[in-house]
Amino acid sequence: MNTHIVPVGFDYDRLIVPLVREQMDVDRVVLLEGTVGSQANVKYSRDLAEKLEQDYQNLLGAETVRVVVKDVYDYDSAFAQAFELINAELDRERGGETTATAEVWVNISAMPRTVSFGFATAAHSIMVERQDDRRRIHTYYTAPEKYLETELAEELRAQIALLRDIDEEQVQDSERVQHRLESAQDLLNEFDERGTTIGAKEINGSHVVELPVASFSNVKPFEEVILFTLGEHGEFESVSELAQQLSRELGEEYTDSFRSKVIYNVDRLGPGGKGYIEQEKHGKSYRTRLSRIGNLWVRSHADRKPDADI
Repeated sequence: MNTHIVPVGFDYDRLIVPLVREQMDVDRVVLLEGTVGSQANVKYSRDLAEKLEQDYQNLLGAETVRVVVKDVYDYDSAFAQAFELINAELDRERGGETTATAEVWVNISAMPRTVSFGFATAAHSIMVERQDDRRRIHTYYTAPEKYLETELAEELRAQIALLRDIDEEQVQDSERVQHRLESAQDLLNEFDERGTTIGAKEINGSHVVELPVASFSNVKPFEEVILFTLGEHGEFESVSELAQQLSRELGEEYTDSFRSKVIYNVDRLGPGGKGYIEQEKHGKSYRTRLSRIGNLWVRSHADRKPDADI
């Protein structure tokens, strides 16, 4: 069973043409729809999703479902949603049984980069965690044959030239023509000066959305306990304080050996290791907390309890 997860932006061809031309097996399609943006943009994207839904069914015979992405600029939410969705599709039952041959393909050609990169990073993280299933997970991108923006600009130039050539005496509403001429020229000037977009959107108080990098190593059982503890309690003033909290929660005696075990695993999870923990020097100690990718790991594994055998 082949499932394709497809974020829908303002593209049509890149989301369906490669599947048809490559004659790929497509059994199920999950269309992701955004709800943030101007009313016109949201409607345009929704209309494309409806057309894609029909064509996936008619051209490829695929079962198609539509899923909402509440905020297309929230990378953390996109990562968490992708993590849950990709895992669910990998474990989806067919005919009452889970099939180990199911494959999940994630198309990152459309939607804002926050969603595309969030889904790509989540797919990579799952490959690391599910080593036996890594060949069943694919991310892919399709380049357009041409960009319509430049053709639209050239057509606009031609329309401006035509309007200027029209004799005002032959036009009943010359004021209206002049208004359209000025509007078109203003738009074209912006395109020539700025390209296809304008300005920089502020998201959560910043114009820069940093995209964290997933770890290349799986998380061990005791490391899971540490991450969940940091996720629950937040920052600890020192690794010793974290070790004391862990000893209480695990019902283990706080000894030098146990403290050393915690220090060793924190180092493995730190900046020089898997990158799930960050530390800040504070006197002779190190404040210890989850990094951005560490928070994402805890968030995406919230329903999973740590292994009792640590």
